[in-house]
Amino acid sequence: MTTLSVPPATEEYVELTTVPRRHPMRWVSAVVLVGLGAYLLADVFTNPRFGWDVVNLYLRDVSIFHGLVTTLVLTVVCMAIGIALAVLLAVMRLSPNPVVRTFAFSYVSFFRGTPVLVQLLFWFNLAALYPVISFGIPGVHLDANTLITPFIAAVLGLGLNEAAYMSEIVRAGILSVDHGQNEAASALGLTRGQTLRRIVLPQAMRVIVPPTGNEVIGMLKTTSLVSVLAVHELLFSAQIIYAKNFETIPLLIVASIWYIAVTTVLGIGQYYLERRYARGNRNLPPTPLQQLRKFLRTHAPVERSAR
Repeated sequence: MTTLSVPPATEEYVELTTVPRRHPMRWVSAVVLVGLGAYLLADVFTNPRFGWDVVNLYLRDVSIFHGLVTTLVLTVVCMAIGIALAVLLAVMRLSPNPVVRTFAFSYVSFFRGTPVLVQLLFWFNLAALYPVISFGIPGVHLDANTLITPFIAAVLGLGLNEAAYMSEIVRAGILSVDHGQNEAASALGLTRGQTLRRIVLPQAMRVIVPPTGNEVIGMLKTTSLVSVLAVHELLFSAQIIYAKNFETIPLLIVASIWYIAVTTVLGIGQYYLERRYARGNRNLPPTPLQQLRKFLRTHAPVERSAR
């Protein structure tokens, strides 16, 4: 018998180099957009009609700063009123009582169905309907013209209107919580109010917070409408100045710069607040710093190892 000897198998190790996929069209589009942006910026900053010297002069003006403070106060007060009423309206919309549900639905439908500017003008001219306000209390007689100042009319108009929109956001957040949470809370002996405060609303915040941040930014910009009531907010302060010196465009740019600055700060705060309420989610979106690091790692040149 002849025995055949099989040579041992040889293993060959091949070193592979991973080369990232190229995306030339991304770079082409990026170059086109950068070029277009550079052209627009050059045109804006070299056009003397923009009046950048006037912008620089009034950017830190005292009256502009006071108008900005009034804008911020209006935003905070109106959002506080809107959120407080929104929670109440959302609970009323979910109430088993049909009368309560109908009242909340009518409120939301009315304030969402009429423009904010119309509501502001209505509250400002409330004295035409009720010259004397008594609140149904004997012996109380208040002059409506004295009570409803332009600032109060602005707060009522913006705050009550915001409550209608925020109530739908809060209601959506409450409905996003699994119904089993309510059943478990009832089994533990918690009342409906305790269940709402301790169980439902904390879990609903994950759904409520993102659109609420958008509503805050929207409210900041909507406060510009109260300029028709002669409230000395940011836009009205700029209008008073350019009515005197006729520098309309530079003063509007000043107001726009401050609006952009504040909305940017609010946007950053909203971003990190969303991450805080999404801590239980494993797929959190990366922060801008993490995105930058990933971009640099992806597009870093590949070093070929010496063989």
